[in-house]
Amino acid sequence: MFIAVFFFAVSLIVGCAKGNDAVTTGEERASRDTRAVVLMPSADGTLIFEGTSSLIDASHLEDGYVMVKFTGDGKIKMQLTHEDKEPYTYDLPASGEFQTFPLSCGDGHYTLNIYRNISGDQYAFVDGASFDVSLKDEFTPFLHPNQYVDYTGETEAVSFSEELAGGASNDLDVVKRIYDYVVKNVVYDNDKAENVPSSYLPDIDDTLQTKKGICFDYASLMTAMLRVQRIPTQLVIGYAGKDYHAWISVYTEETGWIHGIIQFDGKNWVLMDPTFAAGQGLAKYIGDGSNYNAMFYY
Repeated sequence: MFIAVFFFAVSLIVGCAKGNDAVTTGEERASRDTRAVVLMPSADGTLIFEGTSSLIDASHLEDGYVMVKFTGDGKIKMQLTHEDKEPYTYDLPASGEFQTFPLSCGDGHYTLNIYRNISGDQYAFVDGASFDVSLKDEFTPFLHPNQYVDYTGETEAVSFSEELAGGASNDLDVVKRIYDYVVKNVVYDNDKAENVPSSYLPDIDDTLQTKKGICFDYASLMTAMLRVQRIPTQLVIGYAGKDYHAWISVYTEETGWIHGIIQFDGKNWVLMDPTFAAGQGLAKYIGDGSNYNAMFYY
């Protein structure tokens, strides 16, 4: 039997879950309904792929996510590939608990492969599956929690989003209020940035409570609070020119998608002026688009 061995050059954004019913908290407000809505992923078992040490639950592909758990041991990685696009590589904890992964590339054919570390940076194939996806709409992958933006109805940041959004007149006002709070109250943790492991995943409430974090923490916290305010939000990783860069993009009915409304330039988070966000303001950061190379959407 031939065993394929793969070498991963893994990079992570370190410098810079039951029922599909919505969990709703809070009270309706006159200017804008700011009740937090949590669309919790669910592994219902209606479409599963069972491997030797893994279980892939594809029951909610139309909702924009797939759930995976690994029951064996070892250092495990997972690759999720949409047709001929660049694969998304994740660390998969050998915890026996389901992890949620977004189907960020939209409709089409996906391949999901799981690999175990055998030596150094070498990984061997363990289990895999493939499936076709037809989403309910383009927004659903960016309204659910996932491994990188992990929250539940009990997450403190969820209820706090209601407080921050209280009195907001529209979705862009909510974006500004959440951005203002996070950048004014959360400080960059240089020690953490220097020592963070490659497998690091953000803890949203830890960031909110300690008011410290790295780029990944800021982005995950803001994305979570915007999603539960029913604002489709993408955490985007890529390049602006030659620099590794993070963006947060949002969709509103008034504007459509505003790409990069919140950006990390390697030193600071920046909020674009929403007045110009859909037009020439974006050119300040990405020119005609030729320097903007978005690679991964979470």
